[in-house]
Amino acid sequence: MAQTRERDEASHQGGSSALSVRWVQGFPKQNIHFVNDNTICYPSGNYIIFINLETKKRTLLSCANGIVGVVATNVPYEIVAFSDRKLKPLIHIYSFPELMRKNKLKGNILLDYTLLSFSYCGTYLASYSSLPEFELALWNWELNVILCKKSQLGLDVSQMTFNPMNWHQLCLSSSSSVSVWTIERSNQEHYLKAKSVKLPQEDGTFFNETDILFPSTLLKDPIYGPVMPLSAIAGLVGEEAETFRPKDDVYPLLHPTMHCWTPTSDLYVGCEEGHLLMINAETLKVTVLQKREDATLLEDGVKLISPSILVYQKDGIIVSGIDGVLYSFIVKDSKYSVENLLTMKEPVEHLVFSPNYKTLLIQTEKGSIYGYAFDEKTPLNKILVACDGNFQAVDFITPGNKFFMTITASGEVNIWSMEDCTCLSKLYLKTATTTVACSPSSLSAAVGTMDGCVYFLDIQDEEYPEVVHKSFLSESPVHHLVFDQLGLFLFAGTAEGKLFIINAKPSSLFKILGFTESGKEILQISTVSILERDLVEVMVLSPLPETGSSRLEIFTLPKILPQVSTGFSDERGRLQDVLVHKFLYETEHALSSAVLGFQNNRIYGFCSQVPYICSYLIPETEHIGVCVLKPFQKMQSKQYGPGRLSLSLHGLWLMSIAKCGILCIRDTVTLEPFSRYRSHSHHGQGIQSLRISMDGQHILASGKDDTTLVYLKWRRLAGNLATEMTSYCRRILTFMIGTMEEENNYLTTRHGSIDLASEPERTKGKPNIDSSQEDLQIPEESHQKERSWIEQKSQEAIKNEIKLFSQKRKDIKMGIKLLTKTIVRMMEENEEVDSIAKLEEEEFALDLEELERLQDQSEEEVAKIKKDAELHNLAKSYLTELIKEECWNSMAVKGRALKCFHIPCTVENFPMKDRTAEEEEELKTVLQQRKIEAECLKLRKEIIETQSAMTLVKKLHEEDDEEEEEENKTIKETNLPDYLLGSLSSEFGVDTSLLPSQLELHSREEKINQIILLKDIIYKVKTAFNNEFNAAYKQKEFEIARVKERNVRIKEIVLDLELEEIVWQPEFEDCEKPERALVVEDHEIEVQKYIKPRKKNKVDVLTHQDTDRWLHPQGSDDRQRGLMDMMGGVLEVKKEDILRMVIPEPPFMSKSDNLWTEDEKKQFKEYEKKVKELNEERDKYRKSLEAELKKLQNSIQESTQSFDDHLKRLFERRVKAEMVVNQEELKINNLVFSLLLEEELNSREEFLNNYRAKKQEEKSQTTEAIRKAKEDLDMYKEHYDNLVAEDKLPLVQEWGDHQAFKAFQTPKCRSCELDMNQFSRVHKHKTQPDSASVVPFGERPESGKLNKDAFVQLMKAMDDLDNITNMPEGLDPSTWEHFCATRRIKVENEFKVKQKSTGLTEMGTFLRKRVEDDESVQHEIERVLRELILLQEDKVRFQLDLTIQILLKQGQIELENFQLTLEYSDAILINKSIIEDLNSVIRTQGQKKVASMMESKDVHKGIYQIEWEHKKMEMEMEDLNQKAWDIQMLFFSRDRQKYLNEPNYESLIALQIGIMEQTIQVLDKTHKKNVEHCKKLLRKLGRVSNQKDTANYHLSCNLQNELVAVSERKEICDSIGTMLTCEKIAKEQFESRLQQQKLTSISKQQAEQISVLQAEVERLRMRTFPALVQL
Repeated sequence: MAQTRERDEASHQGGSSALSVRWVQGFPKQNIHFVNDNTICYPSGNYIIFINLETKKRTLLSCANGIVGVVATNVPYEIVAFSDRKLKPLIHIYSFPELMRKNKLKGNILLDYTLLSFSYCGTYLASYSSLPEFELALWNWELNVILCKKSQLGLDVSQMTFNPMNWHQLCLSSSSSVSVWTIERSNQEHYLKAKSVKLPQEDGTFFNETDILFPSTLLKDPIYGPVMPLSAIAGLVGEEAETFRPKDDVYPLLHPTMHCWTPTSDLYVGCEEGHLLMINAETLKVTVLQKREDATLLEDGVKLISPSILVYQKDGIIVSGIDGVLYSFIVKDSKYSVENLLTMKEPVEHLVFSPNYKTLLIQTEKGSIYGYAFDEKTPLNKILVACDGNFQAVDFITPGNKFFMTITASGEVNIWSMEDCTCLSKLYLKTATTTVACSPSSLSAAVGTMDGCVYFLDIQDEEYPEVVHKSFLSESPVHHLVFDQLGLFLFAGTAEGKLFIINAKPSSLFKILGFTESGKEILQISTVSILERDLVEVMVLSPLPETGSSRLEIFTLPKILPQVSTGFSDERGRLQDVLVHKFLYETEHALSSAVLGFQNNRIYGFCSQVPYICSYLIPETEHIGVCVLKPFQKMQSKQYGPGRLSLSLHGLWLMSIAKCGILCIRDTVTLEPFSRYRSHSHHGQGIQSLRISMDGQHILASGKDDTTLVYLKWRRLAGNLATEMTSYCRRILTFMIGTMEEENNYLTTRHGSIDLASEPERTKGKPNIDSSQEDLQIPEESHQKERSWIEQKSQEAIKNEIKLFSQKRKDIKMGIKLLTKTIVRMMEENEEVDSIAKLEEEEFALDLEELERLQDQSEEEVAKIKKDAELHNLAKSYLTELIKEECWNSMAVKGRALKCFHIPCTVENFPMKDRTAEEEEELKTVLQQRKIEAECLKLRKEIIETQSAMTLVKKLHEEDDEEEEEENKTIKETNLPDYLLGSLSSEFGVDTSLLPSQLELHSREEKINQIILLKDIIYKVKTAFNNEFNAAYKQKEFEIARVKERNVRIKEIVLDLELEEIVWQPEFEDCEKPERALVVEDHEIEVQKYIKPRKKNKVDVLTHQDTDRWLHPQGSDDRQRGLMDMMGGVLEVKKEDILRMVIPEPPFMSKSDNLWTEDEKKQFKEYEKKVKELNEERDKYRKSLEAELKKLQNSIQESTQSFDDHLKRLFERRVKAEMVVNQEELKINNLVFSLLLEEELNSREEFLNNYRAKKQEEKSQTTEAIRKAKEDLDMYKEHYDNLVAEDKLPLVQEWGDHQAFKAFQTPKCRSCELDMNQFSRVHKHKTQPDSASVVPFGERPESGKLNKDAFVQLMKAMDDLDNITNMPEGLDPSTWEHFCATRRIKVENEFKVKQKSTGLTEMGTFLRKRVEDDESVQHEIERVLRELILLQEDKVRFQLDLTIQILLKQGQIELENFQLTLEYSDAILINKSIIEDLNSVIRTQGQKKVASMMESKDVHKGIYQIEWEHKKMEMEMEDLNQKAWDIQMLFFSRDRQKYLNEPNYESLIALQIGIMEQTIQVLDKTHKKNVEHCKKLLRKLGRVSNQKDTANYHLSCNLQNELVAVSERKEICDSIGTMLTCEKIAKEQFESRLQQQKLTSISKQQAEQISVLQAEVERLRMRTFPALVQL
């Protein structure tokens, strides 16, 4: 709808003004096409450009719906077809050279057509669409009908061509496939039939494909069942199963780039890999052409050619790759030779021969077109030389009626003629350019560049433009260049927001007058310079993205500014805002463009977010700051997208362009458009640049992305509009003519003396130099030496400041030197300190800002590292939680292990998860179903046995019942044997009575139920073993605890005996306690823990307090020191201290024995006696400790050894449990495999049924097609027979006995025979091809047009024969006329018969092909039926041939049948009883030997048992002695003595408890009484409070009533005016107020009393609250 609206708007023209296209300049982006032998065409933007190769004349065809899509031409009919690019696009058919629309084709395509192709002969057009249809359609473009169409989803085609020799064949190629489509016709019916070409692999070799649908190489597995195709294994049952291939079976194929047809209906296909393929269109046989070995090497040693572009020539093809070289391939058989044909300077994009094959057109990548003639001296002819890139900007050369300029982004400057758009000259600036502007006051132009320079060109001679000056403004790119209307100033806007004012006159050497700063980005610069004013107004538009509005800066420049420029700018070149009267404005809406009006102080703006063009009034009063402008006038714009405004020279026309591509010219007063034209489309991003000439008669519009330059001219313009524009232009030119002559003369005399840093390259006329080969950058050395103008100004300002402040600079430099010395000294001292105290070099910097920046940078880096570490830790934590949840938390039974104490044996449990609710429900359902089936089986057996027992005697009836009960019991109690069960699960106590036999699993449901039951058995086996494992784990915990308990005593004994023996202490390992891995202990952390300073200070304070608390009670330690000095620190001597006890020697032992006295001798004897007794005690105690140590160690060894034995048995149990689990899982795997195989069989069967249904549907279609074709053929044949019969009627029959017929039999009429012979020659005449013609396709089959042309020529020849001059002499004219009419009818009938014969042949061929298709489909159906029968047989065999699992006895091996190959030639046949007797004798002797060994073992065991009991009794005796000694040395407290002495100790304790309970009850009772009393008192106080509240409420109500009464009485008193009444009322009021105050004081007192009582109640409650006192 939007596009239709735009088209209507674009086509709408004003009542009195209208624009038309004069010419269009564009370069091809699509392939070029020939319309006839001398005319080519290509699309450019909204137009199709036709170029006559001989006269170079151009013709335009415009597309009304926007940009042109794909284009195709038909040379015989000289027509052009193209599609537009709109929603639901159309295909337009135009004739050439009339350019009249012959038809408009409308299909069901939603988005776009990608390819169009005409058949060489016939009125057929093929179209291919892209996403979403991917539809190939065949049109009859004359009748505007779709003959047939077909979709192939997902296939994007890059090239589509008809076979030039056979329009029935069509080739479609893409980067991954090549397909040949056949168009079959039967009378008026057309059918499309596709055949895909099997491409070779990347190396050019072919691989053998196996039949995917019916593979014949599948092996038959006799054990695991039938082997299915891969599609059945993948579960595919639809159409995808027909083409399914695993990833490993897919090999990379060649990638086609382009194809072309040959006269023999073969295809040449070029590939990216460098291979050239030849494909037979009928058989689709692919041949990889090989290069001849004796072929000459290519130039420059190039051996690999990638034929990306190719076109057919006689006996070969012409090929071009990305190198731009054209090669000629001469193909013979399956090999080709290569010859160099032509070398281009840029890559070739497309090659095409003219219809007469005399000229080869070469289209390059840039869009240039060259013609190559094979038989001329200068074979390469330049038809169209493209510019080096898109048009960046365009402008008229003053006055704008003869020449204009364009620039490209690469720096190419072109000057064109306005008459026929001939390129007069080119100039390469060797730098990237952005914009161009031509001066109104001289024949000069300014070009802005990306490096911040402005190049000034002398364009007086349009064929020799020269650079006369270059201004290096700044480092920022120049985006805007604008001359004012009188050519006084040049305004240059840069990307950084600076606006430079330059003197536009060449005589001033384009002096830079100054600059001013605007926003960060300049959108547009607008100026107003008229003759009546001495000022030039300038407006700069910049965006304000933060507020969503725009800023306008308006300032004025006096026209005499070049003479007084020094006073308007400062030393740095910045213009002073006060002097230029700079004012700031803001708009409510964001503007994409704004221009300054010439009259009434108006601003015109194009809104970027709303579809409006607004005008704003500039306030007349001056203001300070920013003034917000509101729209004065709004006009809705029917243009969409960002737009741009511009004014004509006289300021009365407002031109607007936008992304939609529509140019709209409005009146500046009313903003109403008076002309509108759509020159571009939104598909090409609309119009980029628009320029209008000074007289307003010429308009240039360049597109943004479509590289199209459109020249518009007024076709009709109202008289007043033209008069105003012409008169104003004449005034301007008259005013500026003197200035222009002076400036042009100055350019002529002085520009040669100007020296430039780098001389640009200049070419005249149509250049021969390709700018892509030139260096587009200014030399780096000159660029480094050159400084911008703004930098020079800054340097000059700095020099002036240096001169002004030289003394201060000296002082500062001296201070800096002193400071530098100090810092150097500090840095030297810093090098001598420790590394901890050493500072970084950056910290010595005196630049505070730099320090702050470094500090901020370090903080940012630290924060970044912290954040990265946190994110990394968070990711690890999340991964940890996932793993923990999956592998630990979700496990009902955690995986752990148990290890033996003394032997390397480890037993692991079974990690298990909880059953889900679904599994529990499934198991419950299956168990219930199995129980029901068992009960049904039991009942069926009872019914059968009861019926059979009716014939027996009553005596036997009771016995049968008893036997039946016994059998039922045995059935219920017994299970399947292990060898049929297939596992040893019964050994773990698992009930397998509900498990069906493996021989009964036939259906899918039974197998699934069996899997569920087997999983339950595995779960129970694991649970049973885990229970045993848990018991062993608890036993180990108990053993370790007991060992720890005994080790305490062992350590004491080892310490007392002073042994160096290491005490063995068993511990759990990590595998036994895996939960340790989830907890990180402190000792596992190797890195020192980081403690925050605040926390560290807190820990220090707490440590100091603990130290003080510990030291405080240590103040008085006299008691402890006395105990240590007098008694060795103990109050009594223990038995353990005997070993450490030492009897002190008498002091006299230091003397000689002779000097001892008698007392001393007695003391020595006593000393010896004590020492002896002490040694005896020590020996005795040491022996007891050694015995106790040995006993404890033996007990530990015995208990741990018994645990190891138990764990070994548990290990065997674990092995058996794992064996059972593996056996059950093997059964499950077998069942799962059978289920998968059954699914594969079902998938295969479903696919075959679907395929059969598909083929049957095709069969019905082919049958219907055959029936319809036969009916059409019979009907057509009947018409043909009738026509032939009519044609065979003799002429004599028609003439009868006409007497004139005899005149033809006379000898005088021999000339008539000559005429008839001449007629025969004319009738059978055919244009014979020239044998020397270079057209490789020669004579092509006749088409409808050729047949019509031949019939027309035949009728013309008949007219010549029917001329009266050919009449025989003497013949009657009426007879001659009758003869001519009869002859004409005869010729027409023969022509019709010939046409009917051709149609009959086509219909016969069509019927034959339909019959062949029907037979092929029938063959496929029969093949599918055979496959279905075989599949059903395999399926039945698979269901009956079950795979069961059987347990074999140890020593027996079961071999497969094909492995059992035994020889019986040397075997002896003996009786089985002999072997059995021999085995029984051996078994008896073995039993006897085992019995004797058992007896010997029992004897030895008894001896060891007696020795052990003896040792045990000795140890018990030692234990009893030790216990007696311990009892003697036992310490008894008073409580223990009381416990032992008191006979009724428990009764005493019970009595004390009873007394305490009574006390508690009494206290509780008293507390409850106090609480009740307080509650009563509280309720009473509450009632009193309520009464007081009620009284207060009544008083307040009475008070209101009294106030009302007082007011009434006051009114009465006022009315009466008596004094007595007033006094009475005042007295009553006073009394009432006193009463109110009293009541208020009473209520306050009561409230205080209530609060006091509440506090007392709370105190009493807390007082009586029960306290738990430790008794």
